[in-house]
This record gives sequence, C-alpha cells and structure tokens, in this order.
Amino acid sequence: MSDSSTPGRDIDRVASGLAACLPVLHRALDRQIAAEYPHPKPPEGQLALLRFVESREGATVREAAEALLMKANNVSALVSQMTERGLLERRQDGADKRVAHLHLTATARRRVAEVRELETAHIRRALTSLTEGEKDALGSALGALTALAHRLHPAAR
Repeated sequence: MSDSSTPGRDIDRVASGLAACLPVLHRALDRQIAAEYPHPKPPEGQLALLRFVESREGATVREAAEALLMKANNVSALVSQMTERGLLERRQDGADKRVAHLHLTATARRRVAEVRELETAHIRRALTSLTEGEKDALGSALGALTALAHRLHPAAR
C-alpha cells in the first residue's frame, strides 16, 4: 500500500526547490554580467522591456505592461527614460495618434545582444563543470520549465 501523500510531498519539494534555486541563479548571473558588461548595466525592468520590444517590435506600452506584469504608467515612465537615453523610439500609430509603437534603437539592439552573449557564456562555462547526467537532466527539464513559466504567466515567452 502506497502513501497517498507522496505525490503531494514530491510536488512541494520541487516547488520549494525551484522557489529557492531560481532567484539564486538569477542573482548570480546578474552579478556576473554586471561585473563584465562594458556599459552601465540597465536595471532588470529596463532590460526586460528591451528584450520584450526586441521580440515584439512595434508593441505598445500597454502590451509591454501586460507581458511584463507591470503597470502601464510604470512602463511609460521607463519608456520615457529609455527614449531620452537613446535606447527606445516611440513611433506614432498612423490610425490612432494616441498610440505609440515601441522600437529598439541600434544601440539598444547591440546592448541586448551583448548581455545575451555574456549570459550564454557564463551559463555555458557553468554547464561544462556539470556531469553528463546533470547536463542531460537540465536539457530534459527545459520544456517543463517553459511550460511552468507559461502556467505562472501565460504571456511568458
């Protein structure tokens, strides 16, 4: 006879482990990137906005706010700051002058690519120190982690 609470305990263990591990991974990677990035590293909210606009060129502030789980007025303030710094462009909608579409500048495109390259390099180096079994397990978990991200936030990409 099996213990019916075992699946629940396994889920709790996995949930607790992910909740503890993911922020540590994020902070460690963020600190390594900040140490090597040749420009002042944009705060996480700005970087998230740049990445979103890169993936959805022409998106509106409202669309960005929904996707990033932020208030539209906060995203609008970020857009204003980033427009002044030459990272984003607002282009007025042809049909509705109240709507602006967001586009990355060439500088922003280069900087997002630089951050992505640094992130990939750090993760690649860390992965090389793992056993083949650990690397296989992480590779196998990618699909499940992506599905989990979509369950937590359906607009997650």
